[in-house]
Amino acid sequence: MKIESIVFAIAGMVFGLFVGWIIGDQLARQPGATTAVQTPPAQSAPAQAGGEQPRPVLDEARVQQYQTIVDNDPRNVEARVQLANTYFDGERYQDAIKWYEEVLKLDPRNVNASTDLGVSYYYLNQPDRALTQFERSLAIDPRHTKTLLNQGIVRAFGKQDLDGATASWQRVVELAPDSPEGQAARRALDSMRSAHPGGAGSSPSGS
Repeated sequence: MKIESIVFAIAGMVFGLFVGWIIGDQLARQPGATTAVQTPPAQSAPAQAGGEQPRPVLDEARVQQYQTIVDNDPRNVEARVQLANTYFDGERYQDAIKWYEEVLKLDPRNVNASTDLGVSYYYLNQPDRALTQFERSLAIDPRHTKTLLNQGIVRAFGKQDLDGATASWQRVVELAPDSPEGQAARRALDSMRSAHPGGAGSSPSGS
C-alpha cells in the first residue's frame, strides 16, 4: 500500500502540517493477495518543503492479475475493489472511478468503495461530486468516520466551507475520539482554532 502525505491549507492561510493522511478509506494491500484486510491508516511523513513527490508507478502486474479474475468471474466484487485500489494507488483516478462504480453496481452498500469513489472525484477537481458521494456513503453508514473525515477535508479545501468542515470533524471526534480518524480530526480542529481564534472551529463561548 502506498502511503500519501496530505498537506492541508485553508483559503490561502497557513493551516499547518497537522497530519499526514491518506485521503480515502484505502485498504492494506499485499502483492498477490486475493482479499483485502482493513487496517488503520498509518501516519506518513509530510512532504519536504519545495520537493516534488515522484508520480507513483501503476502496478501493471497487479492490474493484470485482477483483470484476469474479473474476466473469468464477472460478478467478483473483491477483484474489482482491488483493481480500483491499484489504479488509485497509481494516481489513475479516472480508471479507479470506473472500477469503484463497478463495485457499487454489484454491491451498492459497500461504504468503503463509495467513499473511495468520492475521494477519486475530489482528486479530479470535482468537490461537489465528491461531497454528493460522501452523502451516499453516510446514508449507508452514518457513523463511518473515514467518510466524515474526508467530508471535512473536501468541505475545507474544495469548498472553503470552514463551518461545514468543523461540523464533520467534530462528529468524527464524537464518534471515535481515540481512533486514527478521531486524532486527525482533533488536530485539524485545533489547527483551525489556532488560525481563527473565536471563529470557525472554536468552541462556543458561555453566556
